[in-house]
Amino acid sequence: MFTKKIILKTITRVFLHILFWCTVLLFFTYFFGSGSDNFNNTLLFSLFLMPVTIATTYVSIYKLIPEYLVTKRYWQFGLYSLYTLIISGYLIMVSIFFSLIYLANFEYTDMNPITRNILLVTTSVYLVVIVVSAFKLLKLNLIQAENTKKLETKILDTQLKLKEQELNYLKMQIHPHFLFNTLNTMYGFALKKADETPEMILKLSNLLDYLLYQVDKPFVLLTEEINHIIDYIELEKLRFNNTLDVTFHTENILESAQIAPMLLLPFIENSFKHGHIKDGVLTIKIDLSCTEEHIVFSIENTSSKSVTSDNGIGLENMQKRLDLLYKNKYELNIDDSKNLFKVNLTLSTK
Repeated sequence: MFTKKIILKTITRVFLHILFWCTVLLFFTYFFGSGSDNFNNTLLFSLFLMPVTIATTYVSIYKLIPEYLVTKRYWQFGLYSLYTLIISGYLIMVSIFFSLIYLANFEYTDMNPITRNILLVTTSVYLVVIVVSAFKLLKLNLIQAENTKKLETKILDTQLKLKEQELNYLKMQIHPHFLFNTLNTMYGFALKKADETPEMILKLSNLLDYLLYQVDKPFVLLTEEINHIIDYIELEKLRFNNTLDVTFHTENILESAQIAPMLLLPFIENSFKHGHIKDGVLTIKIDLSCTEEHIVFSIENTSSKSVTSDNGIGLENMQKRLDLLYKNKYELNIDDSKNLFKVNLTLSTK
């Protein structure tokens, strides 16, 4: 099948070339026959001039232009073009002498008026060469533009895949870490045979469903993220028991607002994991609100410098994920004071 296509393409190309040169022959015959009644002599002269025209044209479009001009080897292009011009000019003069000797029997007055004009004959030949060469240059430029576009598309696709892989890598750092902490807490309750264990299992099941089936989506409803934040907080309340004071305040949450899944939960997890119990209590305050164009999230927790030096999976990874998902569309401010750790995040939804 592939071979047949090549053969058909070759036949079509040869046919088009033959058709073009037949058209050029008709042009030469009509042009050189102007002012003459001897059609046979004009046709013979045109036929004799055709090989010179064809050879010069093919040298230009298959050798000079693609190998020297397009590759910006201008010095070689100029030199070989000069050689071609000299040789073709000599052959054109031979054609004119052919018309004088063979067709006019050395009678200058019997020659066609135009064939006696060396400038017009030369111009007609080089006009064909120039026109064909111009079309060749246009075709090469179009091919180059198409190849450049394909290359740019491949580069963009590769960059997109790399970003997706980096994003998946960051997700893999976040999710196993979160699951490890939760399962570790549940294990402790199971050892104590606590009554809260079934409730923990139910909430963990909801979170696992979110992790496994929702997190691969580019965006989810903000209300879904909030529900799973609440489930996570409830799990942590069971773990910390009476040593936790956490408030989660939401305001003006739009039903249509969307956010990348698991974007806020790592910040909250980080506060629970690295927050410092002060006066017997770990205090965490979380605020989340919406406007028409922004999602505003803030969280603060009691901390200690010696504790916050290591932030688990690291706020750096969270910021990398923000760069991938909200490039130039977010503002993250982190305030790590002596006794308080604050994070303020503003996301643009436009």
